[in-house]
Amino acid sequence: MPKFDTRHGGPFDRGGADYWYNRGYDPHYYTGGTYTSNRVTRDDMTAEELAAYRAGYEEAAQQGDQKDYG
Repeated sequence: MPKFDTRHGGPFDRGGADYWYNRGYDPHYYTGGTYTSNRVTRDDMTAEELAAYRAGYEEAAQQGDQKDYG
């Protein structure tokens, strides 16, 4: 498995967070801090960034934990 940059706000992090918060699969990341920098969406992501997002989402899904809003 490739090694991905896991910085907060990056594609891998956002994939895992989207799964955790039950937000669905929506590739994106932030150029800096989450919500405090520019958001990059699927259309502007490289193949490597899309792969990192997917890997973060899938890793979180394999762990199976999601936020309980109850």
